[in-house]
Amino acid sequence: NTEGTGVISDDQIAALVHEHFDLRPKGIIQMLDLLRPIYSKTAAYGHFGRDEPNFTWERTNLAATLRAAAGLK
Repeated sequence: NTEGTGVISDDQIAALVHEHFDLRPKGIIQMLDLLRPIYSKTAAYGHFGRDEPNFTWERTNLAATLRAAAGLK
């Protein structure tokens, strides 16, 4: 829920997520390559907002695809 601050509707965001992401457990594991032993790196300094190539959840590789699918520049 964007609380009314979104550029596109919440329903359109939900549709884009369902179209472009496999949110089943197996799909999330595959998309983020979570079966690698990388988690000790998250024990110090947290695991969000760090420029660590092994932290696949920080990737923005689908941003351009999602913008295009939403009809945004």
